[in-house]
Amino acid sequence: MHAPGLFDLTDHLARLSAMGDPLEVLERHVDFEVFRPVLVEALGYGERPKGGRPPYDAVVMFKVLVLASMHNLSDERMEFLIRDRFSWLRFLGFQIGEPTPDQKTLWLFREKLTQAGVFKALFAAFEAQLCARGYKPTGGQIVDVTLVFAPRQRMTKAEKARAKAGEAASDIWPDDLSKAAQKDTDARWTVKYSKAKTTKEGEEDTGLVDISVPHFGYKNHVSIDRKWRFIRGETGTNAARYDGHERSSVLDETNSSKAVWAYTRYRSARNEAWLKAQGYRSHIHRKKPRGKPMARHIRRGNATRSAIRACVRLRERAHGSDHPLNRPNPCEGPHDHGQPELQLPPSHLPRATTGHKPDSAQIPEIPALADPNSTTQPQIPPTLTFTPTMRVTTTDARVKTHPESALFEVSS
Repeated sequence: MHAPGLFDLTDHLARLSAMGDPLEVLERHVDFEVFRPVLVEALGYGERPKGGRPPYDAVVMFKVLVLASMHNLSDERMEFLIRDRFSWLRFLGFQIGEPTPDQKTLWLFREKLTQAGVFKALFAAFEAQLCARGYKPTGGQIVDVTLVFAPRQRMTKAEKARAKAGEAASDIWPDDLSKAAQKDTDARWTVKYSKAKTTKEGEEDTGLVDISVPHFGYKNHVSIDRKWRFIRGETGTNAARYDGHERSSVLDETNSSKAVWAYTRYRSARNEAWLKAQGYRSHIHRKKPRGKPMARHIRRGNATRSAIRACVRLRERAHGSDHPLNRPNPCEGPHDHGQPELQLPPSHLPRATTGHKPDSAQIPEIPALADPNSTTQPQIPPTLTFTPTMRVTTTDARVKTHPESALFEVSS
């Protein structure tokens, strides 16, 4: 067996860098110190009395949340992988043998940020970095939504009626706060429809049928700019909320183009009138006439719009719902393959086989960022992504929905 040498760890990390460590790319192109003022103010770190272990650095803890979001991991799994992966230790600045955050510390840190309501401010800080480096929103906007699952609730009809009326869990179960802390009174049911495909002749394939799948939880609405494919607007609602009602909350007024792409749930007479009054150009998918087949020119137009909207799509977990690295989802049924998230697939990478990601060595190096004073736009592949996702937390008899800490992702 090989005896450990003095420079073995250094050589090992050097080999990781030579293979293309995406976390090093992230570290070079994102200034995490920009987030420190927002984090320190939200956490309330100040003068501490003598004694006791000092808190972990706020920026380091924020990086931990970034890693957890990138890999869709639970706090318990994060505690193990931080100690297990050398590349993560290097990214976070920890030495081998040095104490690292445990799952309780991660949970408390996330809850403090949630209660302070600073995720929008963190998102705005990242947006300012993008604009300063030349990645200004341009080319129009693409709007989409993804479902965020929540554990199904077991309540009586009377309790359900009070929850739908907007009462808090602590008011519904005032004598059992422990039970109230585990109840989610904000999530709602919705039904996701999937139409049977049609043949070239327009007749439905007899082997396929229309299906409807119920989902319980929330919706995450986002918009990206068409050129750079960075998320520019985001909001979270319960799953029963109509998608078209969130048009104004996700559209970015600073985009240089007024073109807007979205799927049919965003098309209505009211939305079209609002977009026209605001100066936007609607490229929203058209609906099929009720009781009639869809005209050929409408089908072709929707296909053209779909080619543009394809850069925003739903992504399931990278390794499947049974992979040990994935966060367990108690509400998954036999039809669920994992919690979907929004991703931006880079067209320059080779496609991976089903259920696996390309090797990290295939991720190309991102060129140097552009000079903010330059008039030319930087031409880089859209591999660096900032994606806010949404989690559901239950604590202190209050149920809150919040965008989880901003996710930086090197797409693969």
